[in-house]
Amino acid sequence: MSDFATVLLGTAVALVLAVLAAAVAGKLARLDGATYPAAITRAAAAFAAVVTLLAAATAALAALAR
Repeated sequence: MSDFATVLLGTAVALVLAVLAAAVAGKLARLDGATYPAAITRAAAAFAAVVTLLAAATAALAALAR
């Protein structure tokens, strides 16, 4: 597999994980009795947190690979 395909696949998997985490956070917030705007806010925060953590992990792995 080429380097480009590997990066593309890794990015797609990371985005799917981030969207999944956001959906779960939003659903759990809604089940907890939060309003729809509050649940969407929590989902957005979860999405941003997962993307940030994945970016940090990618940077750390890239530094180790060199």
